[in-house]
Amino acid sequence: MTSPTLVKTPDDVRRRELAAFLRSRRERISPEEVGLPPGGRRRTPGLRREEVAQLAGVGVTWYTWLEQGRDIRASDQVLAALADTLRLDAHERSHMFTLAGSTRPVEPSECRALTPQMHEILQQLHPLPAGVLNGRMDILGCNPAYEWVFGLEDIPFEDRNAMLLLFVRPGWRDRLLDRAETMPRAVAQFRASMAGHVADKNWKCLVRELRAKSPDFESLWSRHEVRWMDNMTKRFDHPEAGLLEFNYTNLWFGPRSETRLCTFTPSTQDTWDKLRARF
Repeated sequence: MTSPTLVKTPDDVRRRELAAFLRSRRERISPEEVGLPPGGRRRTPGLRREEVAQLAGVGVTWYTWLEQGRDIRASDQVLAALADTLRLDAHERSHMFTLAGSTRPVEPSECRALTPQMHEILQQLHPLPAGVLNGRMDILGCNPAYEWVFGLEDIPFEDRNAMLLLFVRPGWRDRLLDRAETMPRAVAQFRASMAGHVADKNWKCLVRELRAKSPDFESLWSRHEVRWMDNMTKRFDHPEAGLLEFNYTNLWFGPRSETRLCTFTPSTQDTWDKLRARF
C-alpha cells in the first residue's frame, strides 16, 4: 500500500521560495559588514539565523520558522526590518514582500536599500555623475548629473537596469560611442557576476528577457565569456551637450559586497565646462 501523495498548495510553494530566498540573502552577508565580530569558525557562510533575528528585532524561533517555510504571517513592518537587515535592493525587497503574501505596493522611487550615507555621497559628488549599482546591474540610486548623462529622467525606477537599457532601448544605447567594445564587455561582466546567482529566479528572468528581446545579447551570451569590472574611459554622444568624455571608476562598498559606486570624472576640459554649464 502506497502512502498518499501530499499536494502542495500555491501557498506552500510560495513559503518554500521565501525560505530559500531568505537563506540565500543571509548567507551573502558577512558579520563584519553589519558590525558584528567574526565569531570564530562558521560552518556556513554569512550571518547566522540568530544574528539576523537580533539585528531585525524579531524572535529567533519565529525567524527560524520563517526560514523553514512554516505557515506563519509576517507584518509589513517586520518584513521591512528584515529587508533592511539583509540589505535588499528595491527589486529584492519587492520580491520578498510578494513571496511573503504582502499586498504592499512596489516602491516607486529610489531604493531604500541605500543607506543615508550612500545617498549623501551621491549628492556630494554632484556635478560629477555618480550612481550605485548592484551585481545584477540594477541602478539603485544616482545623482542628477548621472541621470542627465544617461537620459534616465523619464525612465521609471523599476526599469533602470543597465543591461536592459543597453540591449533593449536603442535610444539609450545610441549615446554610447564605443558600443562595439562596451556591449561584449558588459555581457562578460554580467555573466561573471551571475556565477553566484545561477539559481536565482530574478537573475534567470532577466537573462530570459534579454535573450528574447535582443539578438545582440543572445549572440554575446552564447560565447560564455567572462571578465571582471574594470575602470576605463567612456565617451558619450549626448543629445544636448554633444561629445562627453569621462574616466569611469568602480568603488565597492565592502570586501564581499556586490554593490558598487560608479563615478564619472571628466577626462577633458571641454566635458568639465559642459557639466558646469548645465549644473
